[in-house]
Amino acid sequence: MYIFSTIKETSDYLSRKKGQGLRIGFVPTMGALHEGHLSLMRRAKEENDLLAVSIFVNPIQFNNAQDLEKYPRDLAKDRALLEQVGCDVLFAPDADEMYPEPETTVYDFGPLEQVMEGASRKGHFNGVAVVVYKLFEIIEPDRAYFGEKDFQQLAIIKELVRKYKLPVEIVPCPIVREKDGLAMSSRNERLMENERKIAPKISQILKEAKTKTEELNPAELKIWVTEQFEKEPQFRLDYFEIADDTYLQTVENWNKNTGTMGFVAVFLGNVRLIDNIRFI
Repeated sequence: MYIFSTIKETSDYLSRKKGQGLRIGFVPTMGALHEGHLSLMRRAKEENDLLAVSIFVNPIQFNNAQDLEKYPRDLAKDRALLEQVGCDVLFAPDADEMYPEPETTVYDFGPLEQVMEGASRKGHFNGVAVVVYKLFEIIEPDRAYFGEKDFQQLAIIKELVRKYKLPVEIVPCPIVREKDGLAMSSRNERLMENERKIAPKISQILKEAKTKTEELNPAELKIWVTEQFEKEPQFRLDYFEIADDTYLQTVENWNKNTGTMGFVAVFLGNVRLIDNIRFI
């Protein structure tokens, strides 16, 4: 595995490989790798000639300085996991390398960025778009792999690629869960022992909500889900939304011709967790 920390050496190396006709599969991460990340990497490795991974905790996508400070970092552990999945290139820059000058780029994703995570975390998706665009320029991947747990982020990146005609195929990958149903996330490491025990309740509530779509309309189901979280004093619900799976706008009726999903963000102690489920 080649490990690079500068843009130039990464770009030079991968450009040579592309010149040789090799296809590059790319998985961007912020480190603290877990099985969810590794599943993306195995697929990228299988479907391409080279697997490139980035590890960069992107400061401009955090609207909470404390959240940025507490984000788990263990590069040595991450490198060992990357070796296991056969990563070919690791790009691990620091913030000065990625942002030598203050970043002023502003993207407009319209209504797509104004709901859910966009409403709760102002500026978050602009920071995501800035770093993903930069990484695509550096890596020049043929395919890039993203998990569906961060479904709104995935939708934003698809729109970024469409809007700017970027020459990369975006490959969505299913949520990977722990045996008890909790969606895998780097943030899970920050849960206290008692919090970790009740965290699977998030996915359990979503699964039960899916069984109620025949008897409740979306507005009624939203009330029911909210009540379930209110029964658990350790949870603090940020939002639960029922929306279409393309523009992520709230739906008022079940329409079997339109993909419809439920999206949740909830605080458990000081840790904010997200999850989603497909209803239709």
